[in-house]
Amino acid sequence: MALKKHIPNLITLLNLLSGTIAVIFAVQGNLIMAAAFVSLGIFFDFFDGLAARVLDVKSEVGLQLDSLADAVTSGVVPGIVMYHMLAKALPGSPEEISTEWSADSSFMEWNFNNLALVGLFITLASAYRLAKFNVDDRQTDSFIGLPTPANALLILSLPLILTYQPGEFASSLILNEWFLLGLTLLSCYFLNAEIKLFALKFSNWSFQHNKLRYIFILLCLVLIILLQFAAIPAIIISYVLLSLLFGDQKNIA
Repeated sequence: MALKKHIPNLITLLNLLSGTIAVIFAVQGNLIMAAAFVSLGIFFDFFDGLAARVLDVKSEVGLQLDSLADAVTSGVVPGIVMYHMLAKALPGSPEEISTEWSADSSFMEWNFNNLALVGLFITLASAYRLAKFNVDDRQTDSFIGLPTPANALLILSLPLILTYQPGEFASSLILNEWFLLGLTLLSCYFLNAEIKLFALKFSNWSFQHNKLRYIFILLCLVLIILLQFAAIPAIIISYVLLSLLFGDQKNIA
């Protein structure tokens, strides 16, 4: 029994470890590997809660630890990624951002456009959303505001689309500074908006009681097959729209 109660926390720590490695890659500008380790962290994030429910070992420590891990994996990393995207898109920014130590450089020397720091607002909004989640008793079977893992996947889909699905329209849109600034502010808003979104938690496998969840999962599979990485923004938008349209109907949510 003593070992069993620690299993969910160990899985949560794997989430935190994945997020920490993702931070290292993100700081180095390797956004693809950062996205890979964030995805791994989100995988662990899903299973720590599932393990806690299956083993019936939920704890206050586990709740706090989960939010701390998410703050890194789904908060710090997407903020750094958006910073890199903005630093690349904004006029006057250097093509390459150095991450090397230099004793000759002034500690006050900034080799990027200061406006790129707006990307870190995502980290701040994510941390605030997680703090609210821990004290909000309305979010036991649904979410109020966009969950941080969903928002992280949205932000991290941008470099994946640029790398694996390059196209003139996608590149011009994603590397447009106004698009990135607008997406950053929209991301911060939806993380903390008073909008009820359904959760993918199954209390039973009945189609009647989980119709919305099954429809959403099917839609995700179709979009991934058709759009690949470009499916991620479409999935997040569909998630919000389905919640707004049907989330309050008890027979399907």
